[in-house]
Amino acid sequence: MKRPLPFLLAATMLTGCGPSDVPTKSDIPTVEALAANPVRLKELRQQCKTDRHKLGDMLCNRVAEASSRRFLWDGNTPYTPPKEPPKL
Repeated sequence: MKRPLPFLLAATMLTGCGPSDVPTKSDIPTVEALAANPVRLKELRQQCKTDRHKLGDMLCNRVAEASSRRFLWDGNTPYTPPKEPPKL
């Protein structure tokens, strides 16, 4: 009677261990790749709003960084002042 109990306990614990749905670090696209593909970025941004726990924090953080880079640009554009001062 005592022998089936440890076996059932071990079997119960092993059934809970399965592959997770969260992508691994190698599966997640880079920030540059996301910023270069605005359609994919928009899809992932929407998914991160609704299912962040399913996609994972790492992917959603990269999506947020890529959105920020697209919005703020890359910062390499030099400042060029206007030829005429603004008239107030």
